[in-house]
Amino acid sequence: MNRAERMAEVARRYVDRKQYASIEWLVEHQGKVLTQGQAGHFDADAGTPLPAEPIYRIYSMTKPIVSVLALILMEQGKLRLYDMLVQFNRAFAAMRVLHADGRLEPANRFITVDDLITHRAGFTYPFIHGCQVAPYYREARILEDGHIPLEEMMDRLARMPLAFQPGTKFRYSVCTDALAHVVEKAADMPIDEFARRELFEPLGMADTSYRVPKDKQDRVLPMYGAGDLLAVPPLDLTPHKLERRDDVEDFYPLDLAGHRRGGHGLYSTTADYARFARMLLSGKSADGRTILSRPMLNMMRANRLTPQQLPLTVGMQVLAGYGWGLGVRVMLDTGQAPQLTNVGELGWAGAASTFFWVDPAEEMIGLVMAQYLGSALPLADDMRTAAYQMLD
Repeated sequence: MNRAERMAEVARRYVDRKQYASIEWLVEHQGKVLTQGQAGHFDADAGTPLPAEPIYRIYSMTKPIVSVLALILMEQGKLRLYDMLVQFNRAFAAMRVLHADGRLEPANRFITVDDLITHRAGFTYPFIHGCQVAPYYREARILEDGHIPLEEMMDRLARMPLAFQPGTKFRYSVCTDALAHVVEKAADMPIDEFARRELFEPLGMADTSYRVPKDKQDRVLPMYGAGDLLAVPPLDLTPHKLERRDDVEDFYPLDLAGHRRGGHGLYSTTADYARFARMLLSGKSADGRTILSRPMLNMMRANRLTPQQLPLTVGMQVLAGYGWGLGVRVMLDTGQAPQLTNVGELGWAGAASTFFWVDPAEEMIGLVMAQYLGSALPLADDMRTAAYQMLD
């Protein structure tokens, strides 16, 4: 097999095994397309073809976009890493820490923007197994209730105990939702408006938003897999079942006025997200407009976790070799990496099988897009390996 065909072959293999209804990919190297394509169908049962530009629920690939919005505000002089969450919302003034043994104690300092963008605030997710605070999140429906405003989500969050003292641990969490709340306060406008003005319009991301209008809804791919993130067991290795799920609307509304989140919620396309990924290489839009300065990009790409806070762990998954920068994972040591990558590679993924990476040293970006919620199959690793092996 020709090396240039391996990424397409990986995608076809997953689709032929009926593990995904469809997969789309795009890889660019030094400004040129290395490989791109689609495999599969819009509907796995009916065999209907994919639209030219499918729209995806990108789940946690929302996080890097929201983090970049915070960095933009920092460059505008409206936000600082040492600013405190309590400056923007007094409800977070008296946080308490619930230890695993049931002991409660006051937080020993306020949560900062740095804590939020690096997931070290003490917050959690309701699906983090073994976390003593997660059951309280489930009871309060911190995450699941997608129809409440962001402000109401913050009101509920402020009443929850912290899982640890701010700054002491990394725990993947609703931190980026709180960061979105801070962005709105610092920008003095809803985050969807700020994102449109500062990112989506300058980058030409016309199909990226928190709402999909009726004239585009036929391009939104159906969801497969779990209907509920909380129902996904840790490291679920059961075979995929390609039964369409239409019950993610409560968590991930399609066209709800005022719907805004930080950790998920955006819809996007492969072409749109590629525009964002390209910006993370240079800091500029296609027409040369500066979105982020080179010094800010360098800060974003630098690991901020201490040795005691490594290895990077998300739930029960250990991301060996990675650290965490300002809103993205960052590869520190390929001697620990479990799959083909490169020092400095950064990016993130979404719960419904979307994934992207940016490699500054190789001037490379890559995207893998599917819609299966809760998969533990190594699609992203296999596709990225197939991309890297194409390089001389």
